Amino acid sequence: MIKLYYSCRFQERGLVRALAMINAIEVMNKSPLLTEVNITLGYWILDSCSDVSTALRATADFTQQTDCHKGSDSSTCGQPVMAVIGASNSETSIAIARQLTLKMIPQISYSSTADILSDKNRFPAFMRTIPNDEHQTAAMVSLLSTYGWNWVGIVTTDGSYGRSALDHFVSKASEKGICVAFKSILPESVTSQDVHSVITQTAKTIQDNPKVQVIVSFAKPTHMMYLYQEIKNQMLTVGQNIGSMRRVWVASDSWSSSGSVKGNLTLEDIGHVVGFTFRRGSVSSFLKYLSMLEAAGHEYTVNNSFMQDFYMQLNKNTGSGETELMSEAVNTLRENIQAGTVFSVEMAVSAIAQAVASVCRRRDCKKAGTMQPWEVLRTLWMQEFKLREEIYKFDSRGDLNLGYDVTMWRSVRGNIHVHDVVAEYHPQDNNFHIISKCSNSCVAGEFKKTAEGQHTCCYECINCTENYYSNSTDMDQCLSCDTNTEWSPKGSSSCIPKVLLFFSWQDGFAVVLLTFSAVGILLALLVSALFLHQRDTPVVKAAGGPLSQAMLFSLVISFISAILFVGRPNSFQCKARQVLFGISFTLCVSCILVKTLQIQLAFQFDPRLQEILRRLYQPYAIVAVCVALQAATCICWLVLESPFKHIIRNPTTLLEDCHEGSYLAFGVMLGYIAVLAFVCFVCAFKGRKLPQQYNEAKFITFSMLLYLISWLLFVPVYVTTSGVYLPAVEMVVILISNYGILSCHFFPKCYIILFKKDQNTKSAFRKNLYEYSSKTTDSPSVSESSASGQQSSSQHYINSFSVFSVPAANLLTAAVVRHCTDQTDCLSLHKSSVRHHCLRRRASI
Repeated sequence: MIKLYYSCRFQERGLVRALAMINAIEVMNKSPLLTEVNITLGYWILDSCSDVSTALRATADFTQQTDCHKGSDSSTCGQPVMAVIGASNSETSIAIARQLTLKMIPQISYSSTADILSDKNRFPAFMRTIPNDEHQTAAMVSLLSTYGWNWVGIVTTDGSYGRSALDHFVSKASEKGICVAFKSILPESVTSQDVHSVITQTAKTIQDNPKVQVIVSFAKPTHMMYLYQEIKNQMLTVGQNIGSMRRVWVASDSWSSSGSVKGNLTLEDIGHVVGFTFRRGSVSSFLKYLSMLEAAGHEYTVNNSFMQDFYMQLNKNTGSGETELMSEAVNTLRENIQAGTVFSVEMAVSAIAQAVASVCRRRDCKKAGTMQPWEVLRTLWMQEFKLREEIYKFDSRGDLNLGYDVTMWRSVRGNIHVHDVVAEYHPQDNNFHIISKCSNSCVAGEFKKTAEGQHTCCYECINCTENYYSNSTDMDQCLSCDTNTEWSPKGSSSCIPKVLLFFSWQDGFAVVLLTFSAVGILLALLVSALFLHQRDTPVVKAAGGPLSQAMLFSLVISFISAILFVGRPNSFQCKARQVLFGISFTLCVSCILVKTLQIQLAFQFDPRLQEILRRLYQPYAIVAVCVALQAATCICWLVLESPFKHIIRNPTTLLEDCHEGSYLAFGVMLGYIAVLAFVCFVCAFKGRKLPQQYNEAKFITFSMLLYLISWLLFVPVYVTTSGVYLPAVEMVVILISNYGILSCHFFPKCYIILFKKDQNTKSAFRKNLYEYSSKTTDSPSVSESSASGQQSSSQHYINSFSVFSVPAANLLTAAVVRHCTDQTDCLSLHKSSVRHHCLRRRASI
């Protein structure tokens, strides 16, 4: 039975859904499932006219049939309604569900998606063969996120469905960083008094937000048709190109398949429409049913008032004959098939049929009232149902979540065609090169800065500061580089490893210094070999004999220590280089100190002081004590606070260097050598006028002065500067000190040995002493008048002996020239001392 309450606006899609249900029921009635229990399903179609009040009146009609069977006389009652399929929109379904819950009559909707209907505490009898809006809004958000559209507008219809969809969408969008630029809620009814003003304002809002190129709509088809028309009118009023109204419209299932919403506009005017429809199944059974209708003509539709109205409407518009009219009607129905909705209707009928069959297997259901609606409801909850070899089951919330199909509208000869786009379109597709953002994306090297009170999608792009970077677009903050090993300039997209610096072997300056070190080692070894070969000659003896070999050995070690200042430092290298230099150079300076003391001893005219110096003069002991003190200093330094490898972290580089550990110990080591050098300098300076041929005093003076000046210059440079070449500074000073000693102490003697061999003889040596003694003897004396009163105190002692014979016990083995005249007292001392004191007295000159 089909019942129409009052004249409603005829909709082809509504007729398609009704015919789909009729076909599904007739198929089930012929199936073994129902023929085995000897029952058939009937149907009662009521048109709600998309009005809640009308739907409630219709619901009250068939629920009275259930109450009729509870009275004493139920013979006049018809078959009670065991289940309801519908309604199509959520507002109507919510109203009906509240009423059906009182009777626990199961209700299965094929297109009502409001999330509130999943609340089983409030709607325990409601079920649906589609997913709820929670899944649809999640799918929409996923689509927007995939294409990078984060600045969108929302248009929805007021009511439970629209409000619920809006809330869910906003919640899920915020989780994905998608911002809603505006929300427009249209009145639920198109006959509302303020619907025109709200649509006008919505159209203006859309035009005032040109950056919003994507609009999500949960509105009804009629609302969308009015909205498109209003946007067009506003465009024409202000003289803008109608193409400026183009947007990407993301359509919910409520209108995603309603191509009629475009009105008199074209798809090129509207833009792109991407819709979500219910998961499609096979509609072959329904297409076969429509073909049967076309073949049967009017005979098949005698009891179907909806079909009769449809024919009348078509006949009024076209005036076609009966055969042409039927063909046109069926073709129109085929064009308005929504495959997802038809499949959902068929699932609802299949679920009810199998639940009824399950109950009727246990009892005789032919008599009215023997089966109650709540029994059908309980069976629907408990068991699975089957459709075309696929098995389905309602979840705990009464939903069937089969997912969604994503579709896109296409214009074919002016008509809208809905195509599945899941396999056809991707984010790289040219059709979707659309930007819908409040702000342009921040590129790598920038971060988003949102002003207070603004949407998080509206921001400005700020360059990352130094040592910070961003390596992807639209980062909320820059990441920090590891400043220990990395750095980055302003606006960087990555960190740059810091360059490792040290005084490298490949450095040109290092090569030069290493060459000087190697040459110095070679020269020292050659001089040592030469001196060893000429060890019995006066020049070598005058140079110190065995102590000269110690000096040359110490210079070799000092040159080696200079080499340790080159290359990537390590812990051993840092400790060894300073200790080797300190001890080796102390040995060298100690030997020079012995030579300066020998000079003072040889030419000291005060007998008492000379005696003291003679007793204290122990060359090897002096050298050993001096070196031992320096060694003790270095050992304490290494034990307490030794040098170590140190990394100096500069903004863009890592400088590997040796830290001296204790700068106090480092200063004590250098200061100790400086004290010894200063003593050598003072003593040598006093003897600078000794015999020229073999005199070392001037050379010692110059070498020690060179050492002191170079290290005095080194100290302020070392303290105030740093860098790769700081080790080179100390290396240069060491080389200057070493070459100064080589040049002043050994090269002149090598010159005599190699090129002045006539001067490297004992006779030449005696001659030189004789000349010096004669010069000293002939020097002016004090006047007679002065000397007469101080005869005993005016004695001049001339110790004429070799200044260069190192062994103290064998000083001046050469003969001493004596000049004894008037009253000359010649005192011959013990041979072991080999000393002659000649006292010369004169009354006058």
